[in-house]
Amino acid sequence: MKNKKNTPNYRDYLQLKLLLKSQELVSDKLGKKAHDEMLFIITHQVYELWFKQILYEIDSIFEVFKIKNVDESKIGTVVSRLHRINEIIQLLIDQIKILETMTPMDFLEFRDMLTPASGFQSGQFRMIENKIGLLKNERHAYGGKNYKDKIHKNEFKDVENSENSDSLFIFVEKWLERTPFLVSEDYNFWDQYKKAVKKMILNDKKIIEKNESLSEDEKESHYNQYNSTEKMFNSFFDESVFSKMKSSGQFRLSYKATHAALLILLYRDQPILHNPYRLLSKLIDLDELLTTWRYKHHLLATRMIGKKIGTGGSVGASYLKKALTKHRVFEDLSSLTTFLIPRSELPSLPEEIIRKLSFHYDS
Repeated sequence: MKNKKNTPNYRDYLQLKLLLKSQELVSDKLGKKAHDEMLFIITHQVYELWFKQILYEIDSIFEVFKIKNVDESKIGTVVSRLHRINEIIQLLIDQIKILETMTPMDFLEFRDMLTPASGFQSGQFRMIENKIGLLKNERHAYGGKNYKDKIHKNEFKDVENSENSDSLFIFVEKWLERTPFLVSEDYNFWDQYKKAVKKMILNDKKIIEKNESLSEDEKESHYNQYNSTEKMFNSFFDESVFSKMKSSGQFRLSYKATHAALLILLYRDQPILHNPYRLLSKLIDLDELLTTWRYKHHLLATRMIGKKIGTGGSVGASYLKKALTKHRVFEDLSSLTTFLIPRSELPSLPEEIIRKLSFHYDS
């Protein structure tokens, strides 16, 4: 029989006594009651709890990728964990609607009491960015200073370690580079794909040429666009050109990893590529959701403080706006649509390769 004294109850298990007493209103301490400060504190405490869960999920994903020979049967688990992270971020985005029930005048009642506290000082969020793969030199500068200068001393070491350790981006890049390519003694997929691309561009140019509704200037404009597209495709097939573009910041993924990712996108219908495709899709979703979260945060800051300086000393909404596009990590994956061709134009694969991409069993 169970000892009832050792059975956890709801309140004790969740440590509600500690949790529900952790909302200390600065406005109350100063004798200047501001009703909406409670909402502000609880909302941001909930953010930090969810940040903790996101870090917990990311670390579990790292355990799968840290092994030299990744167990492909665990990629489904990685996809599930990424899906959970994305759902949490979506929740964080939706949570902004609750903050928006607070008016700018309500916020001004306690805003100055918070200085210099700021969401920019969230060590957990900086760790999330680092662990996903945001590079130090890619960060939008915060007042021209190192972002770690604003981190609390108790979190500084953890943030620094996350900055100097392998990230999700690096793990995924290495995993992609191990993807077998569709090359054999009698068949080279990329040679066939290059021919298919040239054929597609040539056909499109013929359509432009025969389109009588277009003026000569319009045709010239379309031709220039296709010439630019053709150059982009050619860079994809020439490693030396690709390397130069990578050095200039146009690509971040390696040549081999980029090819592997495109291969997965093109042949995602093949059974063996289902989970790899879902993984890449979740990474693209992750990037887009974090961008959306930053954008919504930017809109909220604009709504609440306009062009005022943020409580942490940053240029408020302006800083958030500039971080939107600069802080993307997996943009290379979403940009691969540039190199897609219609499914009907894909090169026919040899039976031997189709069998490898399928779950084929001999009786």
